[in-house]
Amino acid sequence: MIVRDFNELKTTDRAVSDAQWTSVRMLLADDKMGFSFHITTLAAGSEHTFHYKNHFESVFCMSGKGNITDLATGETHEIRPGVMYALNLHDKHTLRAEEELVMACCFNPPVTGTEVHQADGSYAAAAVNA
Repeated sequence: MIVRDFNELKTTDRAVSDAQWTSVRMLLADDKMGFSFHITTLAAGSEHTFHYKNHFESVFCMSGKGNITDLATGETHEIRPGVMYALNLHDKHTLRAEEELVMACCFNPPVTGTEVHQADGSYAAAAVNA
Protein backbone atom coordinates (compact mmCIF):
# COMPACT_ATOMS: atom_id res chain seq x y z
CA MET A 1 0.00 0.00 0.00
CA ILE A 2 1.21 3.48 -0.87
CA VAL A 3 0.14 6.35 1.38
CA ARG A 4 1.37 9.87 0.72
CA ASP A 5 0.48 13.28 2.11
CA PHE A 6 0.06 16.09 -0.45
CA ASN A 7 1.08 18.66 2.18
CA GLU A 8 4.38 16.87 2.73
CA LEU A 9 5.09 16.24 -0.98
CA LYS A 10 4.56 19.85 -2.03
CA THR A 11 7.89 20.78 -0.44
CA THR A 12 9.88 17.96 -2.09
CA ASP A 13 11.28 17.27 -5.57
CA ARG A 14 7.88 15.75 -6.44
CA ALA A 15 6.57 19.33 -6.74
CA VAL A 16 7.41 20.66 -10.21
CA SER A 17 6.49 24.19 -11.22
CA ASP A 18 6.96 27.21 -13.39
CA ALA A 19 5.66 30.75 -12.94
CA GLN A 20 2.07 29.80 -13.83
CA TRP A 21 1.53 26.26 -12.45
CA THR A 22 2.63 23.73 -9.85
CA SER A 23 2.20 19.97 -10.14
CA VAL A 24 2.65 17.71 -7.12
CA ARG A 25 3.31 14.20 -8.38
CA MET A 26 1.61 11.88 -5.91
CA LEU A 27 2.33 8.72 -7.95
CA LEU A 28 5.05 8.33 -10.58
CA ALA A 29 6.24 5.59 -12.94
CA ASP A 30 8.57 4.11 -10.32
CA ASP A 31 5.51 3.39 -8.13
CA LYS A 32 4.57 0.70 -10.72
CA MET A 33 0.84 1.53 -10.76
CA GLY A 34 0.56 1.86 -14.56
CA PHE A 35 -0.39 5.55 -14.32
CA SER A 36 0.83 8.67 -12.57
CA PHE A 37 -1.37 10.87 -10.38
CA HIS A 38 -0.81 14.59 -9.86
CA ILE A 39 -2.46 17.52 -8.13
CA THR A 40 -1.87 20.50 -10.40
CA THR A 41 -2.60 24.12 -9.55
CA LEU A 42 -2.85 26.68 -12.38
CA ALA A 43 -2.53 30.38 -11.59
CA ALA A 44 -5.55 32.63 -12.10
CA GLY A 45 -5.35 34.39 -15.45
CA SER A 46 -2.92 31.88 -16.94
CA GLU A 47 -3.25 30.14 -20.30
CA HIS A 48 -1.54 26.88 -21.27
CA THR A 49 -1.38 25.02 -24.59
CA PHE A 50 -0.50 21.34 -24.30
CA HIS A 51 -0.38 18.43 -26.71
CA TYR A 52 0.36 15.14 -24.96
CA LYS A 53 1.21 13.13 -28.10
CA ASN A 54 2.74 10.28 -26.10
CA HIS A 55 0.40 10.18 -23.10
CA PHE A 56 -3.29 9.99 -22.31
CA GLU A 57 -4.47 12.33 -19.56
CA SER A 58 -7.66 12.61 -17.56
CA VAL A 59 -8.31 15.66 -15.37
CA PHE A 60 -10.87 16.35 -12.64
CA CYS A 61 -11.46 19.92 -11.47
CA MET A 62 -11.45 20.14 -7.68
CA SER A 63 -11.73 23.93 -7.42
CA GLY A 64 -11.66 27.08 -9.51
CA LYS A 65 -13.07 28.16 -12.84
CA GLY A 66 -11.75 28.16 -16.39
CA ASN A 67 -12.22 26.62 -19.81
CA ILE A 68 -10.58 24.23 -22.24
CA THR A 69 -10.52 24.54 -26.02
CA ASP A 70 -9.99 21.56 -28.33
CA LEU A 71 -7.65 23.09 -30.91
CA ALA A 72 -8.69 20.59 -33.61
CA THR A 73 -12.38 21.50 -33.43
CA GLY A 74 -12.38 24.94 -31.79
CA GLU A 75 -14.93 23.67 -29.28
CA THR A 76 -14.61 25.23 -25.80
CA HIS A 77 -15.89 23.67 -22.57
CA GLU A 78 -16.35 25.26 -19.16
CA ILE A 79 -14.16 23.92 -16.37
CA ARG A 80 -15.55 24.14 -12.83
CA PRO A 81 -15.55 21.90 -9.74
CA GLY A 82 -16.90 18.45 -10.61
CA VAL A 83 -16.03 18.63 -14.33
CA MET A 84 -13.70 15.98 -15.79
CA TYR A 85 -12.09 15.91 -19.21
CA ALA A 86 -10.09 13.11 -20.83
CA LEU A 87 -7.64 13.63 -23.67
CA ASN A 88 -8.46 10.29 -25.28
CA LEU A 89 -7.23 11.31 -28.74
CA HIS A 90 -4.02 13.02 -27.59
CA ASP A 91 -6.01 16.22 -28.10
CA LYS A 92 -4.02 19.42 -28.52
CA HIS A 93 -5.75 21.92 -26.26
CA THR A 94 -5.58 25.28 -24.54
CA LEU A 95 -6.52 25.46 -20.87
CA ARG A 96 -7.38 28.86 -19.38
CA ALA A 97 -7.67 29.53 -15.65
CA GLU A 98 -10.13 32.34 -14.96
CA GLU A 99 -9.64 31.64 -11.26
CA GLU A 100 -6.95 29.50 -9.66
CA LEU A 101 -7.67 25.95 -10.81
CA VAL A 102 -6.82 22.91 -8.70
CA MET A 103 -6.95 19.75 -10.77
CA ALA A 104 -6.43 16.03 -10.09
CA CYS A 105 -4.66 14.52 -13.12
CA CYS A 106 -3.81 10.96 -14.23
CA PHE A 107 -1.30 10.16 -16.99
CA ASN A 108 -0.90 6.91 -18.90
CA PRO A 109 1.81 5.90 -19.45
CA PRO A 110 2.94 7.29 -16.12
CA VAL A 111 5.39 10.16 -16.05
CA THR A 112 8.71 9.75 -14.27
CA GLY A 113 8.66 13.18 -12.63
CA THR A 114 11.58 14.54 -14.62
CA GLU A 115 9.70 15.48 -17.80
CA VAL A 116 9.57 19.03 -19.06
CA HIS A 117 7.14 20.39 -21.61
CA GLN A 118 8.67 20.49 -25.07
CA ALA A 119 8.11 23.47 -27.39
CA ASP A 120 4.97 21.80 -28.82
CA GLY A 121 3.41 21.32 -25.35
CA SER A 122 4.09 17.58 -25.16
CA TYR A 123 6.22 15.36 -22.97
CA ALA A 124 8.75 13.12 -24.72
CA ALA A 125 7.83 9.46 -25.04
CA ALA A 126 8.65 7.44 -21.94
CA ALA A 127 11.82 5.37 -22.13
CA VAL A 128 11.14 1.65 -22.32
CA ASN A 129 12.66 -0.27 -19.42
CA ALA A 130 14.51 -3.41 -20.50
